[in-house]
Amino acid sequence: MKILLTGGGTGGHFYPNIAVAESINKIAEEKRLLRPEIFYVASVPYDRELLFQNNVEFRKAPAGKMRRYFSLANFFGWFKTAFGIIKAIFDIFSIYPDVIFSKGGYDSFPAVFAGRLFKIPVVIHESDSVPGRANLWAGKFARKIAISFPEAENYFPKEKVAYTGNPIRKEILRPIKAGAYEFLRLEESTPVILVLGGSQGAKIINDTILSALPRLVEKYQIIHQTGKENFEEMKNTANLVLQNSPHINRYKPYPFLNVLAMKMSAGVAELVISRAGSTIFEISAWQIPSIIIPVTDSNGDHQRKNAFSFARAGGAIVIEERNLSASVLISEIDRLMRDRGLREKMSKASAEFAKLDSADKIARELIEIALLHESR
Repeated sequence: MKILLTGGGTGGHFYPNIAVAESINKIAEEKRLLRPEIFYVASVPYDRELLFQNNVEFRKAPAGKMRRYFSLANFFGWFKTAFGIIKAIFDIFSIYPDVIFSKGGYDSFPAVFAGRLFKIPVVIHESDSVPGRANLWAGKFARKIAISFPEAENYFPKEKVAYTGNPIRKEILRPIKAGAYEFLRLEESTPVILVLGGSQGAKIINDTILSALPRLVEKYQIIHQTGKENFEEMKNTANLVLQNSPHINRYKPYPFLNVLAMKMSAGVAELVISRAGSTIFEISAWQIPSIIIPVTDSNGDHQRKNAFSFARAGGAIVIEERNLSASVLISEIDRLMRDRGLREKMSKASAEFAKLDSADKIARELIEIALLHESR
């Protein structure tokens, strides 16, 4: 049994693929099937160690990003994608997988295109409430379509769609509280707020946190994933802003939170501030109330729609970028932190929004299709 995974070269595409690979391996072992051969086709491996840990073989297929505005980069992108398609055709032919699972994104196009040429069954997953172009195209011939937000159903043939939620890696699902205060060097008596701007950070969130920092650290401790590129600037600026504060040690910036640090941060945090990408599903799995700040100019306005979908479910409140300021952020934080009943209500709603069996559902479908294809 051979299963090929593909998707755009960001964490939002890569980590759900890893979650599905984990479930494929687990289910195959439970059913005493021969160990499946799993391949990941993309322009970059993103995290070779995670691929290795899950017995996933990487195959490179370049892809050029097609921007929605005029840019010379689009011209070179076409050549890059054309080369990627040729490379993917040879790889798909040599592997000849029984099924292809695509998370979408421009990185997925070469592998899905080649798979269609060879009439290999394709299953896609859409993480956002508004699909990207690659998934809109693939949805026309995909065997099954899994979605994270119910609103995405409107863009695909309804008979193919399954509302599965977003696959989350098993290792990130369960927060850890034991030892977290010591590990993260936190005060046990002061509430903790976790700020996530994504692995690359988010400048507007970072700048707003800096402006609010002197007032925030009077009441709260802040664990802040700044993004690797922003870390030094944030750390140095925060030291200046807080140089006269007796609570300077309550601000804990990190360039990137690894799995252990993230689980421990989630274990002690009473509130999360985040963008509206796939992190929403990790927050909902952790059952932590959140303030979501969507990107204004995301493709199809999907981040804003993601955020309000989560807010309608009761798991978050939304602050749009145009309304974001230090005073607004502090006001919303204080309002939530004063109201334990509201936070408990939001935690419950988050638990209902999270679909913790998403990766297993998708993996079972992939295995079923693969076994059927293999037997022909």
